[in-house]
Parts: sequence; C-alpha cells; structure tokens
Amino acid sequence: MSQSRHVPVMLQRCLDLLAPALQAPGAVVVDCTLGLGGHSEALLSRFPEARLVALDRDKEALRLSGERLAPYGERATLVHAVYDELPEVLDRLDVARVQGVLFDLGVSSMQLDEADRGFAYAQDAPLDMRMDQTTGISAAEVLNTYPAGELVRILRAYGEEKQARRIVSAVVREREKEPFTSSGRLVEVIRDALPQAAKRTGGNPAKRTFQALRIEVNGELAVLERAVPAAVKALDVGGRIAVLSYHSLEDRLVKQVFAAGAATTAPPGLPVVPEQYQPRLKLLTRGAELPTEEEVAENRRAAPARLRAAQRIREDVE
Repeated sequence: MSQSRHVPVMLQRCLDLLAPALQAPGAVVVDCTLGLGGHSEALLSRFPEARLVALDRDKEALRLSGERLAPYGERATLVHAVYDELPEVLDRLDVARVQGVLFDLGVSSMQLDEADRGFAYAQDAPLDMRMDQTTGISAAEVLNTYPAGELVRILRAYGEEKQARRIVSAVVREREKEPFTSSGRLVEVIRDALPQAAKRTGGNPAKRTFQALRIEVNGELAVLERAVPAAVKALDVGGRIAVLSYHSLEDRLVKQVFAAGAATTAPPGLPVVPEQYQPRLKLLTRGAELPTEEEVAENRRAAPARLRAAQRIREDVE
C-alpha cells in the first residue's frame, strides 16, 4: 500500500495547533483515530519528549500502524478501543490527564481501499462497513431489516440525501425480491432510482447513501457525542484538542461542545463573574479552518475537511 496515498489531512496545521502543549518532557498526546498511523508518526517525531496513546477499533489498522510505529518503542501505546472509551483507556494506563488530543474523523483510507469491507461505492464488495468486524450489525443487515421510515431518516440525517424517499422505496422493493449482500447491487438500485438531474451533480450518486449507512453501522455520531466531551475533560489545564471532521453533522457537534466550553455560564448581569462560571475552553480556530487549495489538489480526501481546535484554560469547578 503506497504511503503517498495516505497523506494525513491538514497535518502541519494540526501539529502547529497542538505544539505549545506538547513540548514538555512527559507530555501525553492521544490520537483517538489511529488509522494507518500517519498523524501518530508525525506527533512522535515532531515532539520527541512526548508519549503517545493511540486508539482504533479496527484490529487490522492497529496491526499495520503497530509496524509503522515500532521504531518509537515504549513511547507509543496502541489500544484496541472506540474513541468514546477514552476515559477507561486512560484509567487502565494510569494516566490522570493528557496534554493533547487529536481526532481525525475521516474514514481510515485503508478501509476505503480495502475492497472486502464494502465501504467503497467504486467497487463491488460485500456490504459490511463495520470498522470493527468482530462486533455489531453490517450494512447489509441495516438495509435488509430496517423499516422504510427508519431508512429514510438515516439517509436524510446522516447522508443529507434529498432523494432519500425515492432511494428507500427502490431498496424496499428490491430487498423483497432478494436481500442485499453486495455494494455493487446497491449502487445500481440507487442509480436507477434517481431522476436524471440528481445524477448530474456532486460525484457518485451513491456517495451520500454509503456515508449514511457507515455512520449508522458504526454508531459514529453517538460515539462522537460522548467522545469529544470526554476528551475535553481528560485535558490538563493548558492542554489542547484538535478535531478534523468531514461532514456538517460531525462539525456541528464539535462546534457545540467547544462553544459550550468557551462560554460563561454565569447568570446575566453579574458585575464580576465568579470562578465557577468562567469559560473552561479557549477557541484556537476562528470557526472551522479549511484545507488550502494546494492541499486539496494533492489529496482529494482533504476537500471536505473542517478543523477546529481549543485549549483547556481552567479546571472544572465542582
């Protein structure tokens, strides 16, 4: 697998945002989405005094990045876990607080490239889409068993698919003839269901449906909803968190958590804001930062990326 295809998105900017918190000896940085280890490797080499804890739910990703990070020895601890399990992982490792946290919420490039996972609409493969293939239900089961109304909701909410109703009625009609097992058949059904005009815009017409199924199968938004607040809580004062998201639902979630942390919770009209109402976070990005045109030209997977970062500026006051 050529490394050139796996250029980590907005890598330099992520490192620069985290840098002030990771210079001190013994600083701990968590890569919540290890994938092929591109961000992790860069963190270890740029911050020679730091220790890395990296999480992934995909055993194959852990194996491959384990080989890649082997030269860093004891400085890298790789853990098979979903990122909302961060508090338990840190607890097990006896790490009270961390100085940096990075999330890259793009699907691991490896999973998109692995035909037999059924993530990619570009090639025919079994409809699985589970990032951890040892647990949970597959995309085929979702398609074959969910009621039509639920499928429409998923396609609209997670795929922002305007033609959800059309697609779902075609899916329901087809699954009665024969259950879905492969991504190729699903792509065909979607193509046939869409009006001409809808096929002319925005890349592969199946893209949004596949995204919606992937989010549903892996519980991604529910996991993220727990994970980002947990990561903020794990940060030491002065610690920094950077999150790369790839569609508006993820970005909105991150924005809400950061905005809530950066707001004062004082009742209006207090002449002086007491400590317990002061903001916990300082925002480090103005809104969401976007990749540069050069970066998108080099790495098309960077196109939809949105980067937000924040710094922990005080303790929670109980």
